[in-house]
Amino acid sequence: MSTIRKPATIGLAIFVLTVSAHGRAEGDPRRGAQVFQACAACHSLEPGQHMTGPSLASAFGRTAGTVEGFQRYSGALKKSGVVWTEKKLDAWLRDPAALIPGNTMTFRGLPNARARGDLIAYLKAASEGEAPAARAGGMMQPPQLVDLKKAGADSLVKGIRYCGDTYHVTTGDGETLPIWEFNLRLKTDSSERGPEKGQPVLVGAGMMGDRAQLVFSHPGEISAFVKSRCG
Repeated sequence: MSTIRKPATIGLAIFVLTVSAHGRAEGDPRRGAQVFQACAACHSLEPGQHMTGPSLASAFGRTAGTVEGFQRYSGALKKSGVVWTEKKLDAWLRDPAALIPGNTMTFRGLPNARARGDLIAYLKAASEGEAPAARAGGMMQPPQLVDLKKAGADSLVKGIRYCGDTYHVTTGDGETLPIWEFNLRLKTDSSERGPEKGQPVLVGAGMMGDRAQLVFSHPGEISAFVKSRCG
C-alpha cells in the first residue's frame, strides 16, 4: 500500500474554519454530523460497506485495524493495539501520524478541538445506532453507489477492442464507442451492487463527459474481454 500522504480534503478545511478554535468542549453529535461530511468521501456508516477506508459504523470502542471485511489496513495500524476510546480518537483526529507512525491514512489531522469533540460524539452515536442526520448542502457527500446489476443495454459491455491508443467498447445496444486509453479506467466491483459475472458495465465519468469507467465483477475477466486487434 502506498504511503504517499496528500493534503486533507478542502471540505474538511472549510468545516474547521466554521467552528470555534477555543478549548475542548462536550461534543455535539448534531454538529459532528456536519463535520463527518468531509469524511464521507472515504468512509461510510453502513456496516460492511467499505470504501477507501473502512466502515465506521462501529468504530467507537473497537481495536484499531479489526473491522471485519476490510483488507486495506496498514501494518502499523494493525500492530498498534490502539482501542478507539474518546481520548485515543481525539489524539488520532488531531494528528494520525503522531499517534500511529507509519500509518497510511492520507488525512493530516483536525486541529480544532471542538470540531474533534463533535466528530467523536457523532461516531459514538453512530456506533450506538443513534447518529443524527446531516443537514443537506455539505461540501462533501458520500459517493452514490449505483446498482450495476440493473444497468441498461447501453451500458452493458459486449466487447472491447484495443488498437493503438484507443479502446473500442461495444455495448448491448450495438453502439461502439472509441475511448482514448488514458480516459478509460478498468475497475472491479465485487460487492452486491457490482455487475453480474461476465457482464462488465460501462459507467460515464468526468465533468466533460469524455471519460469512462469499465467495471468488471472480477479481475480475471479483464483479459478475456480486452482483445488487442485493429480493424
